Amino acid sequence: MSDELGRVRRMWHLLEPLHAVLYFAPEAFDEAAGLGHAVDERWPSYFAWRAAPLGAAGAGRVTETFFGFSPAMIARYVPDGWSVASPEAVLAARTRAVDRTYRALFSDRVHGPEFAEAAGLARRAARAADVTGRPLAEANAALPWPEAPHLVLWQAATVLREHRGDGHLRALVSAGLDPVESLVSFAAVGAARPEVFESRGWSGAEWSAARERLLERGLLEEDGTATDAGRALRTEVERRTDELATDPWSALEPTEQERLVELLGPLWVEVLSSRLLPSETTLGIGKV
Repeated sequence: MSDELGRVRRMWHLLEPLHAVLYFAPEAFDEAAGLGHAVDERWPSYFAWRAAPLGAAGAGRVTETFFGFSPAMIARYVPDGWSVASPEAVLAARTRAVDRTYRALFSDRVHGPEFAEAAGLARRAARAADVTGRPLAEANAALPWPEAPHLVLWQAATVLREHRGDGHLRALVSAGLDPVESLVSFAAVGAARPEVFESRGWSGAEWSAARERLLERGLLEEDGTATDAGRALRTEVERRTDELATDPWSALEPTEQERLVELLGPLWVEVLSSRLLPSETTLGIGKV
């Protein structure tokens, strides 16, 4: 991996938890309950928070853009969720949820100069992202920027992670992997245990059928682990994902990128130390 691509991946590792904490924070569940969403599981609010920038998208649109989730799972929550709360109401509640979550995590530091500096750098990168043909990044980039630095930082992190995610989808499709195959092949290289990927809603039969297809392509061993060819394919997917995520960072000088790493590091530690995020996820952070 080149130094440039290594820096791009490091930025993802640092920013992803700052974005993803929304989906697990008690303050966010409280806001979701206020909208009328069930909060005995995280999926009603997850699909609402993440899909709201797309507008009142149907199940097909969300399936297409979220990619790794089973269409049957998405159909349980979309579009019925928009009858609970409109996308506009969800976006307003999302902002409140981020505000409350970040204040709970970082206290008065949200008003400090380091937060303002990090927010400014991250926003410059996010605004430099080419979001053409990247629906989730484009939808989030089109939202008005908030004024408070901690909210700016979350929005920038969100634009950048969705920009990367949209590119990752392109890389998977180019590799000839369909949504369930992408998960099976990722589990096969040790990104997470197969049980972790059950959260994406695929049935046992669908998972087994995808395994058979990958076996036929010589990408899996009989025990479900990746062959050399399977590992090479996933390595190429991740390299291509990093490559497609580089353009936002051209807006920052190398010294500014390093400064952003310095500023994000303590926040990253704080989020992970909160234990709000699961210890093992489907993203493979730290493992790919």
